[in-house]
Amino acid sequence: MNVSRSMKNTDYQIVCVTLNPALDLTGLLPNLCVGELNRVNTASMHAAGKGINVAKLLSQLGAKVAVSGFLGSMNEADFTALFSRFDLADHFVRVSGATRINVKLALAQQENAVTEVNFPSFSVDEAAFAHLRETLLGLAKCKPLFIIAGSLPTGVSAQRCSELIRDIQALGARVVFDSSKAALKAGVHAAPFLVKPNQQELSELTGQPISELEQVLDAATTLYQQGCANVVVSLGAQGAVWLNAQGALLAIPPKMKVMSTVGAGDSLVAGLCWGELNQWSKQASLLFATALSALAVSQVNVGLELRKDAQALQELSHQVVLQSL
Repeated sequence: MNVSRSMKNTDYQIVCVTLNPALDLTGLLPNLCVGELNRVNTASMHAAGKGINVAKLLSQLGAKVAVSGFLGSMNEADFTALFSRFDLADHFVRVSGATRINVKLALAQQENAVTEVNFPSFSVDEAAFAHLRETLLGLAKCKPLFIIAGSLPTGVSAQRCSELIRDIQALGARVVFDSSKAALKAGVHAAPFLVKPNQQELSELTGQPISELEQVLDAATTLYQQGCANVVVSLGAQGAVWLNAQGALLAIPPKMKVMSTVGAGDSLVAGLCWGELNQWSKQASLLFATALSALAVSQVNVGLELRKDAQALQELSHQVVLQSL
């Protein structure tokens, strides 16, 4: 195990944790024929992972962000370049092996036509996990807002992830948790400050089909009663529901031309966290987060790279409809 290449510890506003990052290899092609040769017109590879996507957006918005998790020592260059470009303080723990590659194939002439193939990654041993835990608890002493997002690598159990949430919050920091399957189920029991399942993840968590808004509210209420102070459920084109002690609020985005839904949930989380940092009202935070998520589906990659993106975001924020439930 290699040590993390950490910058000097300081008072970060946000710590984004990605336990199982990836290099996203994205290709744009006219059509996809299974079992035949397919030629990609344009391609790109960039460092990604749910927590890293959130960190990138928050940095672009103006937050002081640290990133952590695990990185494979064999192919870290794209990650370190991204951290440097977006001024993200690097507290990742390096482990033997390579960070996984996720392939995304987007069809040029079709909306929401992205085929994803996710490959396996490195394995995390006891020493690496202990190092990460020490790193995160050290960062938690300054009480930043933590985001723990994404899947778990081999060697990190759902129970270990839940214990991390408990340990961080025991030091007075708050955790926003965005995961799925066993990790989500275990993480909910740690009572994170905010949990953000999508509709399918919420259905898997409860073991019940969820298709109606009333069912979403019932399931979100159950999570709230279990100790999750804020429950945000992303519903795709139907918007997002936020339930907490103030009640339930639905945000409905404008209809968008969908290039890819990859990163839409990460954008929603980033927007919610930006609102929390700025102490915005629940209404203002959800409106902004929903607009940011709507912008994300109109592009293949995550981020606010161009001035026109900021202008589009401002226009979208005026089109989001908020409804109390």
